[in-house]
Amino acid sequence: MTDPSPLSRDTALALDAADPLRTEGRHGDPADLFDLPDGVVYLDGNSLGALPRAVAPHLARVVGDEWGRGLISSWNDADWINLPARVGAKIAALIGVPSSDVHVGDSTTVLLFKTMVAASRLRPGRRTVVVEPTTFPTDGYVAAGVAELLGLEVRWCDPADPVAALDDDVALLALTHVDFRSGAMYDLPGITAAAHDAGALVQWDLCHSAGAVPVDLAGADADLAVGCTYKYLNGGPGSPAYAYVAERLQGELRQPITGWMGHATPFEMQRDHVPADGVRRMASGTPPVLALSALDAALSVFDDVDPAALRATSLSLTDLFIRLVEARLGDTFEVITPREHARRGSQVSLRHPEAYGVVQALIARGVVGDFRTPDVARFGFAPLYVTHADVWDAVEHLVTVMTGEEHLDPAYRVRNLVT
Repeated sequence: MTDPSPLSRDTALALDAADPLRTEGRHGDPADLFDLPDGVVYLDGNSLGALPRAVAPHLARVVGDEWGRGLISSWNDADWINLPARVGAKIAALIGVPSSDVHVGDSTTVLLFKTMVAASRLRPGRRTVVVEPTTFPTDGYVAAGVAELLGLEVRWCDPADPVAALDDDVALLALTHVDFRSGAMYDLPGITAAAHDAGALVQWDLCHSAGAVPVDLAGADADLAVGCTYKYLNGGPGSPAYAYVAERLQGELRQPITGWMGHATPFEMQRDHVPADGVRRMASGTPPVLALSALDAALSVFDDVDPAALRATSLSLTDLFIRLVEARLGDTFEVITPREHARRGSQVSLRHPEAYGVVQALIARGVVGDFRTPDVARFGFAPLYVTHADVWDAVEHLVTVMTGEEHLDPAYRVRNLVT
């Protein structure tokens, strides 16, 4: 190990004191909007976001008043029926699209299936879906299932150059904006333009970017996107996912799960399915009111947040973490996250043969990250509630773990079901 970094915790505190995200917002420090346990440094918001304080009282009101006393009349009186559109409008503001172009209400997997099928149908005669081989497994699994269903071929591209896999047989290029293992980020506008030049559509998975990395889908002329809401959007475990479809594609879109909520007039109870106008045709079944209500309240933490300030804080936090790890732990870890800001999401991933034990030892000390097989320790920096002082403290604990070989505790040889 090298000599300690010349940085001090006071330096980290000074960075927090000068951080525009913490000092210039109308509601003060956004970290105060979250309910985090005392003494915990939470660096796993890239897997499950922290609990916004607004969620519990709002959900209690929805359950007690709207459901408990309003009963079925709340579909009208509390406007439950339009809850997906209202929540979709809040998400739209975070991904750079018009408020009417986002559907919310299914799981990420279901929406990946819907959008992949719909996109492939928009390119008849083209028989290939291109997927990046180290993508999140669900994306690859769904692509394989869609290919089998529609008689298509899955082509695995070079992760370093997905554009090279494009030709006149490609219907859809399906990519994850920020890689779940490494935190590497693709050039969304550039790749989208290249795919369009080849006549293909692009589906972006925003699960590891929206809420921490500014996304401008409309500015990039993106076609379709899918994202979860339980990571940086803090919607809670298993909260509903969302899908974006560009307005220019909505009129001809044919999604495969034609349920009643995607019907133009669902309460006419017609025999034949007539798609609703716009992105509402992406809906299928009854919206999950309680989950959507929790998400609705959770998204309030982004009110009046400047996306540029959010990104600046994210980069400052991850820069500091990388600098401290390298200064204080030398070559103990391999930093596999890109150093270039344009290629980095909001996490830092460290490679180590005992990464699982490292993560567990840190959790025992109150520093929460997570592990991805085979040897990656991941640390997510949700800029709304992670501070520079948290970064300093996390690395201080990491140094102690490695120096004392706490990560070699035999108890960490058996992995939990969720890692």
